[in-house]
Amino acid sequence: MFLKYLITACTFLDLAGARSIQAAPPGFIEGHVRIFPLSEVNPADDANAANAEIAPPYSEYPLIIRSQDGQKEIARVTADGNGNYRAALPPGDYILDVQGRAPKRVRARPQPFTIVSNKTVHVDMDIDTGIR
Repeated sequence: MFLKYLITACTFLDLAGARSIQAAPPGFIEGHVRIFPLSEVNPADDANAANAEIAPPYSEYPLIIRSQDGQKEIARVTADGNGNYRAALPPGDYILDVQGRAPKRVRARPQPFTIVSNKTVHVDMDIDTGIR
């Protein structure tokens, strides 16, 4: 009798495991991050012109992918040296935001997006650093 229950339980667990392996394939989010100051750079000012030629510090502004309700962090993504990013995610609804937005006085609009299996969604992020 015990053996019969054990075989039934193993069969059930085997089928459940196979079902989880067959989960929907991921989709992708990709986009471009643009970091800019609150005020425009005055080209006549040599100090500002020199700063304008320096590549934006993308690593200082990682992107956060949150659950649709905004409560759970799903992933962190940092743009490459050209400001581009890409990440694979399971199908679902998410929000793209910038880490540390409030304490750093960074202005960025959280952006909702939806991931579909084997598809790529493009979401650009503008970050206003507030630095003049």
